[in-house]
Amino acid sequence: MPPKFDPNEIKIIKLRAVGGEVGATASLAPKVGPLGLSPKKIGEDIAKATQEWKGLKITVQLTVQNRQAQVAACPSAAALIIRALKEPPRDRKKVKNIKHNGNIKMDDIYNAARVMRPRSLAKTFAGTVCEILGTARSVGCTIDGESPQDLIDQIKAGEFDCPDE
Repeated sequence: MPPKFDPNEIKIIKLRAVGGEVGATASLAPKVGPLGLSPKKIGEDIAKATQEWKGLKITVQLTVQNRQAQVAACPSAAALIIRALKEPPRDRKKVKNIKHNGNIKMDDIYNAARVMRPRSLAKTFAGTVCEILGTARSVGCTIDGESPQDLIDQIKAGEFDCPDE
């Protein structure tokens, strides 16, 4: 027989969801069912909490205590960059393999780096900026008309100054 369920215990569940959409309850059920939560209600809560990330895949953190769940969005670097591109929300069922070939400002990169700093593996803020620039390169956008790789090379050579936080 499994051990008794402690109602005051805090459980943290992380999962990937599409912002603003109610996910499949079949994928939520194995994660939240054993905690005594309704997958349908959790799906609706996730959709409500991720409304501003509509159409983007982001990580969602569920903090469950006493059969109550708090939903918090934990955006990835790619989601922050795509959001900075200010593209209109797309229909995932119809539009496939989209190319994000826009241009963003360096301030957007700094903002994304500040959000990602606690989860970054870099020692310095300049290292975190380089991580975000690498993500911008893989997304396919430019920064102030320049290639992200050129900016990374300039930061590593010491020709480009990054602010401290």
